[in-house]
Amino acid sequence: MTTRIEKPGSAGRSPFDNYFKITERGSSVVREIRGGLVTFFTMAYIVVLNPLILGFAKDADGQYLGGGAAPNLPAIAAGTALVAGVLTILMGAVANFPLALATGLGLNAFVAVAIASKMTWADAMGLVVLEGIVILVLVLTGVRKAVFRAVPAPLKTAISVGIGLFIAFIGFVDAGFVRRIPDVAQTTVPVQLGQTGQLAGWPVFVFVVGLILVIALFVLRVKGAILIAILATTVLAVIIEAIAKAGGAQDSPTGWALTVPKLPSSIVDKPDFGTLGQFNLFGSFDRVSVVAVVLLVFSLMLADFFDTVGTMTAVGSEAGLLDAEGTPPKAQQILIVDSVAAIAGGAAGVSSNTSYIESASGVGDGARTGLASIVTGVLFLLTMFLAPLVAVIPSEAAVPALVLVGFLMMQQVGEIDWKDVEIALPAFLTIILMPFTYSISVGIGAGFIAYVLIKAIRGKAKQVHPLLWVVAVLFVVYFAIHPITVLLG
Repeated sequence: MTTRIEKPGSAGRSPFDNYFKITERGSSVVREIRGGLVTFFTMAYIVVLNPLILGFAKDADGQYLGGGAAPNLPAIAAGTALVAGVLTILMGAVANFPLALATGLGLNAFVAVAIASKMTWADAMGLVVLEGIVILVLVLTGVRKAVFRAVPAPLKTAISVGIGLFIAFIGFVDAGFVRRIPDVAQTTVPVQLGQTGQLAGWPVFVFVVGLILVIALFVLRVKGAILIAILATTVLAVIIEAIAKAGGAQDSPTGWALTVPKLPSSIVDKPDFGTLGQFNLFGSFDRVSVVAVVLLVFSLMLADFFDTVGTMTAVGSEAGLLDAEGTPPKAQQILIVDSVAAIAGGAAGVSSNTSYIESASGVGDGARTGLASIVTGVLFLLTMFLAPLVAVIPSEAAVPALVLVGFLMMQQVGEIDWKDVEIALPAFLTIILMPFTYSISVGIGAGFIAYVLIKAIRGKAKQVHPLLWVVAVLFVVYFAIHPITVLLG
């Protein structure tokens, strides 16, 4: 932990300098602008990646996000850029903290895979809004402290690690590098390498090149490594498709999985905000049980809330802005803006927005104040006019980023004490069941239940926070919802 050293006196400084505390924090306008640029280029990939994660998933009615019968990636890209821009600017102006926000990775996959498949997209986004409202109430009432303390730190870490592993698995599957075996009953494994146990097809080649490139750029510490890799691999994909004519997956098993990369008719266009306002606050209750709704909201809330606390602490430490207790300045404002971001993301139909650890890259390049966040936010707003470019990018060019992000999230696994069975077993179940069941909530539920159960077996039930007992019981009901429904029916 690093403690900030205040510089006394503000006489002779401009109101602008005094408001952002630029000189006081040992920075300059130039450093803040540069830091804001670096943060933008390290996380701008979300404008490309979010549409690919949300845009190709169908809801329970077989509709794509935005209510259409076909994917609308430009609209999702425009909405993603709009919310990220507005909320990042708000973070800079209100909290004066060098923290940027955008659609949360892992959260958007959870919304696409676990929630939208059970209801309409509007219902799913309504749950995201509800989750944001719950977090905001927790922040304003101070209950967040109780929630934060209820879950043991190693379990919080395990949730992030599990999501990282899940995201990486999604990347490999979506790229066709790992494939589901259609005749599972005739084989000994459910998945395999490539279509027939071997890698084949130009799209897989593009993915492999993209993965090698993003790893190379990352280890060389190139700013904007993920974005550069996505763009470069997309250019390669366009060239390959123009020459080889691989086509779509419906034409050939080795074709492009989702998007056939072709140049758009225009590069700059008026933003399509078709996803904005497409949410139904309580529509989910007509599709699934109340218990299921509560658990889905809780799963979103847990991942979103604890990720934010960890991110703002890490960024504050990197910037030397933490006090003696390890708390950043204006922590309450930071959490409020982050909660509003979750609500705004759902209301805009682009999934929950949250604080990004990539902000540390801008801090590493000199950012110390909210001015850097304002710079990052303005750049996000400008990207709204480049949304048509998103439709060009095949998933094979984008999902290498998922693999890298998965690695970054997996790095926290060393923080878990694997010799302590009381925490190691629940952490293991949390991590391993997310990708194995293709469900984040299943992993969280299994981990919580195992933790409470092991403590009770060892006669340490009193060490478990009462709130965690409640959550564990809810997850037991969640796992047993089918037999319970049959029994009550």
